[in-house]
Amino acid sequence: MWGRCSLLGWGTVSRRGWVLFALMSVIWGIPYLMIKVAVDGVSVPVLVFARTAVGAAVLLPLALRAGGLGRLRPYWLPLLGFCTFEMIVPWWLLSDAERNLTSSMSGLLIAASPIVAVVLARLSGDDERLSLKRWAGLGIGLAGVALLAAPELTGGDAWSITEVLLTAVCYAIAPLIAARVLRDVPSLQMTAVCLTAAALVYTPPAVLTWPDALPSAQVLAALAGLGLVCTALAFIVFFALIREVGPSRALVFTYVNPAVAVVAGVVVLGEPLTASILVAFALILGGSVLATSRAETPGAEPAAPVEAEVRPSTSR
Repeated sequence: MWGRCSLLGWGTVSRRGWVLFALMSVIWGIPYLMIKVAVDGVSVPVLVFARTAVGAAVLLPLALRAGGLGRLRPYWLPLLGFCTFEMIVPWWLLSDAERNLTSSMSGLLIAASPIVAVVLARLSGDDERLSLKRWAGLGIGLAGVALLAAPELTGGDAWSITEVLLTAVCYAIAPLIAARVLRDVPSLQMTAVCLTAAALVYTPPAVLTWPDALPSAQVLAALAGLGLVCTALAFIVFFALIREVGPSRALVFTYVNPAVAVVAGVVVLGEPLTASILVAFALILGGSVLATSRAETPGAEPAAPVEAEVRPSTSR
């Protein structure tokens, strides 16, 4: 069964590959839940600092032991750009937005980032022709975003919706930087350095907004989970998944994350599950699959993108 299952082009995959896939689907589907819990007890700067500092504390020693940090020196400027759009800006925006939005809505809106990435790639000089199917995917996905966001934009918290959509844009920009400039940079070393830089950036505002009293056990557990599970462990598992199934197949879990985010929010936090959320989920997911599809030559295997093209942009 394990060796013959097919999921969006996976084909023959080992048991280890499916286990890693399942882990990634959950690990990057639950950050929205943990962020929602954590922002009730600490400031946004403290939350992001805790996440990046814990992640850096785990990954930086591994990167140092693996060596190769010297290779990053010529790339310091694009690394700074990647770090800014992958961690520094979006993790602030998303955390601030979840002070007012449900975790499930946030997770669904972020699921539109692959659609945004297609648009940005096109605007920034990508000469790949968009087929009718991909244009349809863009339209369907954007319709799902509109369905989900419209009530908040017209009569709710428009700024929080804007923050999440800006987060999706950041998550679309970061992979473009990685694919075009950082494809020769080792993934583990790049991630460790970026997390360290982000932690340093957030140190001053975190100190200034440090809580006067120890947060609740629930908040502390959410912070620990964000740093250890959703950041440090997530990247380790993601790199293992790439080695096991290849970079193109490793992207498939991003289509499962929104469902995990919605289920976690509904089951754990009691968030509402409305018909509009279900329809929006189907539209965004279907649109993302269509918009990111590639034309294939009959009888030929689809070309796998370089590893840089699937560097995590849903470290969520």
